[in-house]
Amino acid sequence: MSNHNIDSKGRIVLPAKFREELGESFIVANGFNSKCVQVMSKTEYENISARIRQLPAKQAMAMQYNFTVTASEVTPNAQGRFVIPPALRKIAKIEGEALVLGMDTRIEIWSKEVYDEFMLSQQPVLDEALENFVF
Repeated sequence: MSNHNIDSKGRIVLPAKFREELGESFIVANGFNSKCVQVMSKTEYENISARIRQLPAKQAMAMQYNFTVTASEVTPNAQGRFVIPPALRKIAKIEGEALVLGMDTRIEIWSKEVYDEFMLSQQPVLDEALENFVF
C-alpha cells in the first residue's frame, strides 16, 4: 500500500513496478462491490469480461453496468501519470490523497477515508476468515 496525491487534473502516478506489469496502456474501472477504482492490464480486463459473459443474463447485465460500462483505457504520460476519469473519481470519492493497493492481478485506488471505513466494516469478515485459516 502506498499514498499518492491526485492533482487538480485528476492525475495520479502509479509506482513504476505496477506500470511495468500493466503495460503501455491499461484499464481503469469501477471497483467490485466497493467504492474504489480498479486498475488492470488489458488482458486481465478481457479475462474478467469473458467471465462476466458466462454469468446468467440478469447477473451479467448487473456486472456490465457496474464494471464494463465504467471501464476506460488509459495511457500514462512521460512522468507516469494518468487521469482517473471524473465519473470514477466521483464514485470512489477520490480527491487529494489516495491509497494505491496491489491486489494480486489488479490494483485498487481508494480514498483514504473510504478505505478506512471499508476496513472497519470488514472486521467481522476478517475475524471469521482468521478462525477458518490454518497457519
